[in-house]
Amino acid sequence: MGDTGRARPPHRQEQSPMPRLALYSLAVCLLATAAAVVSFVRGPWWLGVVWVLLAGVSSNMTLYYRRRSRPVSE
Repeated sequence: MGDTGRARPPHRQEQSPMPRLALYSLAVCLLATAAAVVSFVRGPWWLGVVWVLLAGVSSNMTLYYRRRSRPVSE
């Protein structure tokens, strides 16, 4: 009972191509861009400006989290 003496292989978690926060912020960016287009076409223009600003912030977040996830090469 208990330990058989065999060494376990080290648990390695492979890094995903894009971290989860980058994917979430990319989705927010795409949805905000679509909402801005709809707002400029059908709604008040000032609401479209708000959506464009939100799309800009979320695209910067996407780039930040994407770059942060890459390993530093020497």
